[in-house]
Amino acid sequence: MSHLPVPDPEALAHSRQLQQAIGRKIAAAGGWLSFAAFMEELLYAPGMGYYAAGARKFGAAGDFVTAPEMSGLFGKALARQVGEVMSASAPAIIEVGAGSGRLAADLLLALEAAGQLPETYAILDLSADLRQRQQQTIAAAAPHLLPRVAWLDRLPETFAGVVVANELLDAMPAHIVAWRENGIVERGVGLDDDGGFTWNERPASGALLAAAEEIGTQCALPPGFESEISLAARAWATEWGHRLTLGALLLIDYGFPRREFYHQQRGRGTLMCHYRHHTHPDPFYLPGLQDVTVHVDFTAIIAAAHSAGLDLLGYTSQGQFLLNCGILDRLAEIPNGSADYIRAAGAVGKLLMPHEMGELFKVIAIGRGVDRELCGFATGDQGWRL
Repeated sequence: MSHLPVPDPEALAHSRQLQQAIGRKIAAAGGWLSFAAFMEELLYAPGMGYYAAGARKFGAAGDFVTAPEMSGLFGKALARQVGEVMSASAPAIIEVGAGSGRLAADLLLALEAAGQLPETYAILDLSADLRQRQQQTIAAAAPHLLPRVAWLDRLPETFAGVVVANELLDAMPAHIVAWRENGIVERGVGLDDDGGFTWNERPASGALLAAAEEIGTQCALPPGFESEISLAARAWATEWGHRLTLGALLLIDYGFPRREFYHQQRGRGTLMCHYRHHTHPDPFYLPGLQDVTVHVDFTAIIAAAHSAGLDLLGYTSQGQFLLNCGILDRLAEIPNGSADYIRAAGAVGKLLMPHEMGELFKVIAIGRGVDRELCGFATGDQGWRL
């Protein structure tokens, strides 16, 4: 890791504090934590986890750049699909994991311009630091719309409208499993003699074993294959089946259909860490200072949602979705040749191009009671791949 930027002493002290806290949890649990529990501590430990502490995460000064941070045209294009679903359900939006608040501000302004403002725009985010930043972002960009925004502490019991989540599922804790010659094991985290983290394996069991057996059979995985299974993401999708009465979830994230996720050429999984715009695969490095993610098995998401009564409304690449939603028309509204146009065109290229974000990121729409074809999936729907 010598090529990575060195954190300042205060950040290093914060990281050591979290490492010691997790070490105590591992010791109290008998010397072993599932990777899902370990990942939850890394990201969400109160006051110390990556998303629970105050360090800047998004944008040029953070660790990664999300699509809304790249260009406001992302939110303008998405607004067309959001407005369409609201007209078929209810004028309400919940954004789960709203990051810096940039997407919320862009969506509200675009919907206002289209005469489709929601009556309520609720944000569910576990981080008090991010909630404050979201409020500041919306207040700066659309102060007159801030009264429409509310922050939630938990999912509502029932909801009708649109649920938006951009890069949420990849940050949900995931288990890591390996298909060995003598059976399926779960890879967890223990402690070495110096108190550092180390990988330890034990036989998989329960729901995780059942999921791994199903995947192994469907994908004919060879011994030695290692990958992730996010039971949390499945449970989250199932939960919406109990709460969504009318409307749709619009989920945007990087991932694959199951047979691509568990392809034999991807035999070490998709676990990736993001630190100061560098990526690497070591989740034990600088606890609390880096994002830890896994790709999304979209087949698992729709299977879980469908079992709870929700329907697949569309699935396609981010590039195709944004084209269908008219992002190039929004780009054309900027004076051609201007500095703003040049910047926006560069960002749109990254959002659309297959070798950038256009193909790796996918958009899936899951809902109940929406019987119209959605504009974002009018051409290039790949639902058959799931």
